[in-house]
Amino acid sequence: MIAGLLDSGAMPTIERLVQFTGERHRVLTNNIANLDTPYFKPRDMNPKEFQAEMRRAIGQRRRQVDPLSGALAVRDTRHIDFRSDGITSKAGPMNENIMFHDNNNRDLEVTMKDLAENTMAHNAGIELLKNEFEMLKMAIRERM
Repeated sequence: MIAGLLDSGAMPTIERLVQFTGERHRVLTNNIANLDTPYFKPRDMNPKEFQAEMRRAIGQRRRQVDPLSGALAVRDTRHIDFRSDGITSKAGPMNENIMFHDNNNRDLEVTMKDLAENTMAHNAGIELLKNEFEMLKMAIRERM
């Protein structure tokens, strides 16, 4: 019964969004921490790849008999391993910047922009999860 409450509606999608943004935050902050490390290659997880996989999984779920319940059947991508309890990064190198004399192709401005966008997406996902749990709490208390 509890499992049915936690894997129905938008909850699985929002949960995956928060997992993705949390893992991407770790990757981006690692890039910032190693900004001056010689031969370090910044890495990133591709948000468009994540969005495409979520779109595919949501579309597949909508074709089920009960489109609002059940787990979200996501498949691993090039940069993301989906597990039942979270996401593991297979972040790929970003080779779009100018290579410096120390063989580091850093770009602090782009990394900070990506980090800010990722933080906003993460905060939005957290707020959506809070709203979902608040609705569950009201339903449990029978105040609907």
